[in-house]
Amino acid sequence: MALLFLCPFSMIADVFPRLPSRSGGRLKRPGETIQLTCAVSGISLSSYTVCWVNQSPRKELERTGSAGYDGAVYYNSALKNRLTILRDTSKGQVFLQVRDLKPEDSAVYSCARVTQ
Repeated sequence: MALLFLCPFSMIADVFPRLPSRSGGRLKRPGETIQLTCAVSGISLSSYTVCWVNQSPRKELERTGSAGYDGAVYYNSALKNRLTILRDTSKGQVFLQVRDLKPEDSAVYSCARVTQ
């Protein structure tokens, strides 16, 4: 899977957000859509890959997807038909949208900067 190459945990330098930089996390019902926003400061998104990761209480950390510094976007193959990742480099924001939520999507989602 491409994500394993682009989001190696050994290269994660900073986990964002430092609250209150993340928004959008609310209780949702199965079938609904959620959009999360990760706002970063002090770095240029055009210079770093940002990965979305998630962890539920009974699972290991999982790669959700990434937005590359070059504009490329990669998704976890198990979720890719339900995910959209966008970035607004000028505002220092990366967005994760998950459609058709399922109970197994319940997790803590975070974004992380990957060193190049």
